[in-house]
Amino acid sequence: MKQNRQWILTAILTLWCSSATESWAQLQRTEDFHSRYTLTEAVVLSRHNIRSPLSGPESALGRITPHEWFDWSSAPSELSLRGGVLETMMGQYFRKWLVDEGLMKENETPAEGTIRFYANSMQRTIATAQYFSSGMLPVANITIEHHYDVGTMDPVFTPQLTTVSDDYRERALQQIAELFGNGEMAGIGQKMSVSYSLLEQVLDISRSMACQQGDTCNFKTDDTVVKLELNKEPGMTGGLKLACSAADALVLQYYEEPDKQKAAFGENLNEEDWKKLASILSRYGEVLFTAPLIAVNAAHPLLQEMLTELQTEGRHFTFLCGHDSNIASVLAALGVSDYELKGTIEQKTPIGCKLVVEKWLGTDGKEYAALNLCYQSVDQLRQLQLLTLENPPAVYSLRLEGLTANDDGLYLLSDLKKRLQERIDEYNSLTTGITTTRQEVASPIKT
Repeated sequence: MKQNRQWILTAILTLWCSSATESWAQLQRTEDFHSRYTLTEAVVLSRHNIRSPLSGPESALGRITPHEWFDWSSAPSELSLRGGVLETMMGQYFRKWLVDEGLMKENETPAEGTIRFYANSMQRTIATAQYFSSGMLPVANITIEHHYDVGTMDPVFTPQLTTVSDDYRERALQQIAELFGNGEMAGIGQKMSVSYSLLEQVLDISRSMACQQGDTCNFKTDDTVVKLELNKEPGMTGGLKLACSAADALVLQYYEEPDKQKAAFGENLNEEDWKKLASILSRYGEVLFTAPLIAVNAAHPLLQEMLTELQTEGRHFTFLCGHDSNIASVLAALGVSDYELKGTIEQKTPIGCKLVVEKWLGTDGKEYAALNLCYQSVDQLRQLQLLTLENPPAVYSLRLEGLTANDDGLYLLSDLKKRLQERIDEYNSLTTGITTTRQEVASPIKT
């Protein structure tokens, strides 16, 4: 019965902290809510699940620690076996949720055009979408749409800058410095000094080959340089980039390695310590992709894709699979209020997380929308916990600055569509008087 079920994907916010930030809660939709609203569509923008580090231990990662990294089940940057299992579990949970909401039937084979699975053309994103679809639609034999040879970035999922001028670059860099470095680029690394020190301790960097050869004995706090170039992702050099690579490998190792102490190279780290390490990842992504001028540029094709999906007649479910940079830039472009997630060490865009846009039809004849971040908690990731309506993944209800939700925590769908269109138009205004080179997005679908 819906009255007694634990349903988190459509969790509504009922409590507010005294600081006016949103409380995190695992709540349920009530029978009263369901008597007034019917779920008609869900658009999901997903980060891939657990992957092996982007660099192998023989590269820079191996040089900055004397310890041996985890022996991964997959090639560098590819989805791990655990990642595939976890994503299948998430797909199974979505199946239970959507069946419970009446949006699909158990073991359904969807009619043509009612669902769409579209992934970036990287192994980890295609595989994530495939595993999710197997869990959600186990007998439907879903084909994952992707447009390029495997290993080639699709421009829709590439958070690149497709319009750049000298004035734009100057203003964007100033935004980054003000938001994350107290007005100066040097301030970005300085704010991360505590996390850097912990990372150096865990890596035992002073005994590493890199340090012994006089290369790297610590992560510099004053050398961050951000590069903004046409048709490239925002780039970075300096200590934060190197620290991010190492922290990323450690966090992924923590998810995969059953022995927590072994995952930390013998250190006894608590949850707060792991959050400090993961904060390096968050800050790296925030610096590169979430300044307003950067976000509307980098997220532009995905904003268009999401708006199109919300307007496609007959569509019930969409799964777009990309990266943390995609979710970070889309949320920033939409003007989502700042948040910190519970139950996870990655407090912005956890591994495998999903931005879920739910479309609801009210008995008043109006269409509404809810925005949530859905993710598996650290315990669910590490323990491979089965997800059910009674043991759901975590969800955080997002708030959009400048828009007002109703008493049920829902926004008018027209307001959300207007926000998407405004951000698309904002990108278009950046191109005025600027010569750009756009990569074509459309190409034959490869399966």
